Amino acid sequence: MADLSGIDAPFAIGTFAADGRAFPGLVLGGGARVADLSAVDALRVDGAPLPSTRRLFEDWDAAFEALRALAERLGGGDVAPVEHEAGAVRALAPLEPRQILMSGANYYKHVIELGVAQGVGSKPGMSEDEVRAEVTRMMDERAAGGVPYLFLGAVSALCGAEDDVVLPLDGERHDWEVELAAVIGRPGRHVPEDRAGAHIAGYTIVNDLSTRDRLYRGDLGPIGVDWLSSKAAPTFLPTGPVIVPAAFVPDVRALRIRLELNGRAMQDESVEDIIFGPERLVAYATSRVRLLAGDLLPTGSPAGNGQHWGRFLRDGDVMVAEISGLGRQRNRCVAETLPAGVTAFPTAAAQWKGARP
Repeated sequence: MADLSGIDAPFAIGTFAADGRAFPGLVLGGGARVADLSAVDALRVDGAPLPSTRRLFEDWDAAFEALRALAERLGGGDVAPVEHEAGAVRALAPLEPRQILMSGANYYKHVIELGVAQGVGSKPGMSEDEVRAEVTRMMDERAAGGVPYLFLGAVSALCGAEDDVVLPLDGERHDWEVELAAVIGRPGRHVPEDRAGAHIAGYTIVNDLSTRDRLYRGDLGPIGVDWLSSKAAPTFLPTGPVIVPAAFVPDVRALRIRLELNGRAMQDESVEDIIFGPERLVAYATSRVRLLAGDLLPTGSPAGNGQHWGRFLRDGDVMVAEISGLGRQRNRCVAETLPAGVTAFPTAAAQWKGARP
């Protein structure tokens, strides 16, 4: 059941299931208790119970004040109309966004690792240290005058913080990427960076999994990348367990991102290593699309994924991912099995021939 320890905030919100029913929940007591928000009269919408966690973000300023008042009352001894112990509920993905905008190549050390491995910026006779220095210089220039790299994610890839991750049959190099994700609380288009923080309602954890050997298409030439095959599989975006309001995260750069695989630390990095912070990402995203209330904006992965270690996910592996103050995920990996009578889609092996690692 839900492990809501590690949440350092007066309250957090999410989506939970108990007794066969999903409900929007308010997490209290450092993760010990979950109040069912659909049973709270003050949060009714047009006379009906609060339908979902996402609905809170459609009027986030008012919702936050109502949640804070409720949390203070419940912390002072009042009892919610419906309340559960954390161990009696299951944490689902904390909300279902309408859009997911993923951020790539957004941590210095991670990008430098990839650049050195792929020989980016290298010239004949350059040492590894010289190549590393050149890639670092390129990233400094990008941070100063460049723009983020964003792409669309699949809502159907979402799963809960303790759900099994299903490793697709098509591909072998299944990889992890733990990321800090911003949740949008105010829609916007062409939002200046100095106002972008007001559009971020909260933060959560995502693990943006990829099948590396299904990322680059050898049959597409310069088009190259196939995000559908590499990142969109069901359960490939464990999210949550909760959303911590941005008001309780005074400095996102002070947060630390960590992932253990079968008890061994693989990622352990401060958000301080980020190239474009959440505000810059929001500003850039709204220069291209209109962000909607409840949208999810993962901010990129730090160094230490499986491609770096030469170790990819296998059936039976257990990933434990956490970001300081935002909680913890624990996802077991299981191999995909097809239903009886169903065969895998016939993908030609030559499609991936010559693809980059």
